Amino acid sequence: MTNNSTRRRFLKTAGVAGVAALAGCGGGGDGGDGGDGETTEGGDMTEGEMTEGDTETRLSWHAGGTGGTYFPLSNEFKTVVEDNTDFTLNVQSTGASVENVGSLASGDADFALIQNDIASFAKNGTGIDAFQDNAVENLQGVATLYPETITVVTLADTGITQLSDLEGATINTGDLGSGTQVNANQILESVGISDYTEQNASFSQAADQLRNGDIDAAFVVGGWPVGAIEDLANTNDLVIVPISGDNRAAAKEDASWFADDTIPADTYTGVDEAVETIAVQAMIATNAEQPEETVESVTAAIFDNVDDLSIKTDFISADSAQDGMSIELHPGAAAYFDA
Repeated sequence: MTNNSTRRRFLKTAGVAGVAALAGCGGGGDGGDGGDGETTEGGDMTEGEMTEGDTETRLSWHAGGTGGTYFPLSNEFKTVVEDNTDFTLNVQSTGASVENVGSLASGDADFALIQNDIASFAKNGTGIDAFQDNAVENLQGVATLYPETITVVTLADTGITQLSDLEGATINTGDLGSGTQVNANQILESVGISDYTEQNASFSQAADQLRNGDIDAAFVVGGWPVGAIEDLANTNDLVIVPISGDNRAAAKEDASWFADDTIPADTYTGVDEAVETIAVQAMIATNAEQPEETVESVTAAIFDNVDDLSIKTDFISADSAQDGMSIELHPGAAAYFDA
């Protein structure tokens, strides 16, 4: 459990070195997704058994937690890339956006999924204390994918139905250092919620905390439907707290990267009316050290084979892949999209 001052101390001391160190943190995460820290890797060889050629074709892809959207979508990317190129993708469950930026900066990841707001903060050395005056200069974009919906989840017996009810509550704001935590605290500050107890855990863990009555509400950032929320809704009376009206306007005024979004009715069991909220954008990122040919091949494999995907296919396309791109495009991605 952390309080607001603890959170600020963590972010204040992070810096670029701290962000890079996040790549080594254990546990699953949020910022697009939450999970349990599992790692899924392609191939059976250990590093010591790999030949030089194997090393050149094995790419590390950092996703998010297994309870969100980043992880299963990344595994679908793994399939289409491996089916259409000579590359093997090792998909890893991580703490998502902020941690993934650190992994890209340090070279521990070749590709990663991150939020477009976190990408902008990192590239420009601004926005949040973790990146303030510590720009991640080698961060480059590949493509934007789909809206990452901000979902505020609680259970019916908490009596929480609007954001003002979160005053004095115990709230899981996502994994420490994740994009979800950043967004949650931004929104709470914008709407004037200052008295709350903050906990930090993955989406899957947050769902267990809600079931057990350990927290009152949780922030989840990811493309709907989010698996952890689906599972929770199947066994509990769920309430999705809207971010609408003056609250939505205040959040968007303070953070220009937020966009209007709506969770459709019946997305989750028992939630039979649409819920207004806001969203950021999920994107694929890489680093400047990746060869142009590698990035172009991976990008082509994904966007030439969107029909082979089953997740967020209403949003993912080559035509929309630069909508909301918040950082410089990698030359390999530019070569594909400009062709």
